[in-house]
Amino acid sequence: MKVVLFCGGLGMRIRDAGESVPKPMVTIGYRPILWHVMKYYAHYGHKDFVLCLGYRGDVLKNYFLNYSECVSNDFVLSEGGKKLELMKSDIHDWKITFVETGATSNIGQRLKAVERHVRDEPEFLANYSDGLTDLPLPVHVDHFRQQNAIASFVSVKPNLSYHLVTVADGGRVTEIKEMRSAPIRINGGFFVFRSEIFDHIRNGEELVCEPFQRLIRAGRLAAYEHHGFWMSMDTFKDRQQLEEIYERGDAPWEVWNDGKTAPGLRAYIHRASA
Repeated sequence: MKVVLFCGGLGMRIRDAGESVPKPMVTIGYRPILWHVMKYYAHYGHKDFVLCLGYRGDVLKNYFLNYSECVSNDFVLSEGGKKLELMKSDIHDWKITFVETGATSNIGQRLKAVERHVRDEPEFLANYSDGLTDLPLPVHVDHFRQQNAIASFVSVKPNLSYHLVTVADGGRVTEIKEMRSAPIRINGGFFVFRSEIFDHIRNGEELVCEPFQRLIRAGRLAAYEHHGFWMSMDTFKDRQQLEEIYERGDAPWEVWNDGKTAPGLRAYIHRASA
């Protein structure tokens, strides 16, 4: 399936990481978070990407135009530098379509702007390009199909450290608990769509507001609850936390590493082979 990646946001809350860098190009390790997201999808065989560009789209274009496989992979240099042999490769079989979708467009309008690139696809994937997960993608796609939905998103617990407070009349606190333990789930930004999604988006509309409300009324919106790792990079603090996880050498979202299979996917493989 094709993968639509929303890359046009300003990312105002993470600007400390680089004033002129689009949010998807903020690095985790020495690669942009966008690369990590694309690598995740490529691991599951989805290597045809459509990038919805907006703010500083030139930065994304130049990154891939000047991409060096040697930076990300082991290689052998011989014959005084005349011969270069890559031990493995990242993006040699990726197809990337770059589409300018407007500097201030919302997500719904960015999706409409790339309709011509995915309209003929019975199903396609989409992503906010600012979150990482160990979500077993085939399980999510299967769930989407079983629900006969037009759209589905991954439902996750927010990566927040705030406390929820219940206050009685007069100001007396009756309950306080960690946000993570509260029964709250949010849209994690990992989507599966049928092409009919475009029939539900009108000019100027934000994807999750009006179109999703129509799908709810029609019973055609689904959510897959993921209980594993998920974290979005909304603030500079989030970026620091993801960087710390990465530096420990066992990033949960690196499902492409040898021997690393999400528990949910292991169960799915077992059922499929039974």
